[in-house]
Amino acid sequence: MILHRPPAIPTAETSRPSVAWEETACPLCGRDEAALVLEAPDPVPVPGGGLWFAVVRCKPCGLLYTNPRPTASTIHRFYPADYRPHRRPGKMQQSRAARPIWGRLFGRPCNERRGELPWPKPGRLLDFGCGGGAFLKRMADRGWQVTGLDASVGAGRAVQEELGLKVLTGTLPHSDLLPCSFDVVTMWQSLEHVHRPLSVLRQAYQLLVPGGKLIIATPNIESLPYSWFGPAWFGLDLPRHLTHFTPKTLGTMIETAGFRVGMMRMIRHGDWLRSSARLASQQGRGGAWARLLQWKPAAKTIAWGCYVAGMSDCMMAVAERPS
Repeated sequence: MILHRPPAIPTAETSRPSVAWEETACPLCGRDEAALVLEAPDPVPVPGGGLWFAVVRCKPCGLLYTNPRPTASTIHRFYPADYRPHRRPGKMQQSRAARPIWGRLFGRPCNERRGELPWPKPGRLLDFGCGGGAFLKRMADRGWQVTGLDASVGAGRAVQEELGLKVLTGTLPHSDLLPCSFDVVTMWQSLEHVHRPLSVLRQAYQLLVPGGKLIIATPNIESLPYSWFGPAWFGLDLPRHLTHFTPKTLGTMIETAGFRVGMMRMIRHGDWLRSSARLASQQGRGGAWARLLQWKPAAKTIAWGCYVAGMSDCMMAVAERPS
């Protein structure tokens, strides 16, 4: 297999200390038959940055994943202290009624993210990868009994101290979580970060009651923005994103874990397009197209077009544990 530009030729000036590397078989089918798809740099400007990483495609099942990759015990070295998803919420987002008309027409069509979950009444919710706790707070305010789970000790502690919500540190499985103890499990932009996504999904299955719902949002590497920007696509976020899903491979992994997929739909992100355009310009890619998409109205309009075409940056699946 072709490897990326040496992750493992660290120098005193460029390497992050104590990072261990591993090669992995496919996280979905377990086969070790992969072909190189692309190489891209770490876009986060942290000390020791500038490393390049490879994304490969499994020939038998089609899943794309980062390989080689930092090990589970050392990947935290690639998460900066101010990593955006771990920041605590400041002012909560405007209510739908208060949002500008442009945002209501071209914003994200994600009722679940705003709190309208596919469950008849407030119940028990686990938010896997809860980050800064904004979604937990929103759901607690709606009467849900919420629990957060995040790998970041600092983010979890801040949510508990500042928002007064229950947050556990770690991943799945977790010894403090019992089988059939949740009605809904959400994974907002978190499944792509874990080393063993299929194992995490199987554990989520065990935690849900029969008929319970699983909601996953993740970047879509089969999107039009990826085809435009390639290594500069915002959704890559190497090496923090370890698995790169398409609608087909996400659905296959969810079903392999035992769930029944009920819905798969796109989520539009004009801000992701703008971020991709900025990265492309920084890398000398994209030309006038990248400059245009840094203009917010243009990015929102093109994001709408990607959504209509069914090829947005981001996708969401809703699945159920069969009764």
